[in-house]
Parts: sequence; C-alpha cells; structure tokens
Amino acid sequence: MLDLIVAPLAEPFFLRALLAIALSGAACACLGAYVVLRRMAFVSTALTHSILPGVVGALLLGFSPYLGALFAALLTAAGAAWLASRKGTSEDSAVGVMLSVMFAAGIALMQQANSWRDFAGLLFGSVVSVGTEDLVVIGLTAALVLFGLRALHKELELASFDEEYAALLGARPALMRVVLLGLVALGSVACVRLLGALLTTALFILPAATGVLLGRTLPQVMAWGFGCALLGGVGGLYLSYYLSAVPSGAGIVLCCALPYLAARLFAAPR
Repeated sequence: MLDLIVAPLAEPFFLRALLAIALSGAACACLGAYVVLRRMAFVSTALTHSILPGVVGALLLGFSPYLGALFAALLTAAGAAWLASRKGTSEDSAVGVMLSVMFAAGIALMQQANSWRDFAGLLFGSVVSVGTEDLVVIGLTAALVLFGLRALHKELELASFDEEYAALLGARPALMRVVLLGLVALGSVACVRLLGALLTTALFILPAATGVLLGRTLPQVMAWGFGCALLGGVGGLYLSYYLSAVPSGAGIVLCCALPYLAARLFAAPR
C-alpha cells in the first residue's frame, strides 16, 4: 500500500500537479463559498465554460491560453451584465445567451484546427501538461483571488447573506456581485490546465457545497471546502495515475463528489 502512494511521487509531473491542485483548490474553494451562498452556480458554470473560445483562439494565434481564457471569461461577464441591464431581459436569460454564444464560438474555432484531439486537454484537463510556467500562473492567479477575497471579505459576506441590509450599510451588493464575477473569471484561469473548460466549474461548486453542509460559519465553510478540494484533487490524481482510462479532470471531479455525497447522507440536519 505504501508503494502505491509513494511511487507516483517520483514523477515530476505528478508533483507539479499536486502543487497545482493545492493552489487552485484553495482559491476555488474559498471563492466557491460565496458562489454557492449567493446561488450563482449557473453563472459560474457559464463563466468557466465560456473560456473555451478564448483558449482555443489564443492557441491558434500563438498567444498564451491563460490570456485567452481570462479575456473570454471577462467578456462573458461584461456581456451578461450589459444584456441583463436591458429592459425585458432577466439575468438568467442574459447568462444563458452569453454561454450559448461563447461555447458555440469555441466549437467553431476548434473546427479550424486539424484535429480535435489537440484540444482534448483544454476540454477535460491534462495533468501531464502542467509545467513550471503553469504553476507560476496558477500561483499568481490564486494569490490574486485570495487577496481580493480577504480585502473585501466584510462586504462580500454581508452581501451574500442579506443584500438589503448590505445596501443600507453602504456595502453595494450590486458592485460586490460584479467583483465576484471578476474573481470567478480569474479563478477559472487557474483550473483550465487541470480540469479543462468543461469541468472547471466543479471545483467551484462541489467543495463549497460540501462546506455549506458541514460548516456553520463562512470560515468553516471555506476550510471544509478546501479540505474537500484537496482530498478530491489528490484522490483524482492517484486514480488517473493508476487507471489510465480515467482522465485526470474527470477523476478529480468524481473524487470531489464523494465527500459531498457522504456529507449529504450523513451530516446532521440543521
């Protein structure tokens, strides 16, 4: 049993992947706590899925996929906000429109490549592709997300639990929502190598949803969420290492789902 645990640690790519999942898991679990509490799961899904055309377009043009992912996510957030401000358009409809348009644009751009296999890692994640440059980007992105959450934690926490009271105290819940969308866009960049465009949203939702079931305060929700993300990430990496038929991104998501299901079944009702 000890050999099964130690053997993968001799592989440099596996160590890089472990560090990447720890950094991105910390950022996404803490950010996901606000996403879940504010019932923004669909919005976060739209933002993470919409990075596809940005990543594909950046690769086709020879730019960094991280810049493309960030540009596409911010464009989606801005487009959804503009559409929602128009009379007769709900926020859900605006987000749905942007998600559909951006994802279709990503598929159209993928068609310009010689083979869709070139983009398999972008769709579902690839542990092997995580390099030193990726770790630097993931680390900086995670640091920016955590710094933003720390700097605005009072306003974000207040707006997450009671928007009307937050508005009375001058916390500007509408602005906090925009800031949160920007942080989600930034956080999605940190996960694109590990989980891909289709599965990134799981690292925002599953750990945080587990934390909500187990924690009683926001710091507890974040701590439980980070523990779930770390446990699921490590478990998923080992699963994909020994079962080559299981992609790393899918393995991480499946292992993150196990603590949630256990908490759902056995956590004391509140």
